[in-house]
Amino acid sequence: MSYTPENLAELKVLMLFNSPTSLEGIKIHKSAAADVIAAAQHLHAGGFITQVDGGYLTQLGIETAEHAHSLFYLLNSSAPE
Repeated sequence: MSYTPENLAELKVLMLFNSPTSLEGIKIHKSAAADVIAAAQHLHAGGFITQVDGGYLTQLGIETAEHAHSLFYLLNSSAPE
């Protein structure tokens, strides 16, 4: 099993939220890359974000973005020697 390009684009959008628990929203502009626009639409359809072009994270989105941020930091942390 591996991530699809669509999954990676969705993770990319979730990572745009600076802090999953903050009340900051995002706006995906019409000039954004097609994969980012499609990812936002898919995240909205799945109930992760409030608007088709971004908006705010839903409760499900908050939990998912927290996991995405954790995974990112774990994968990018220095390995213990």
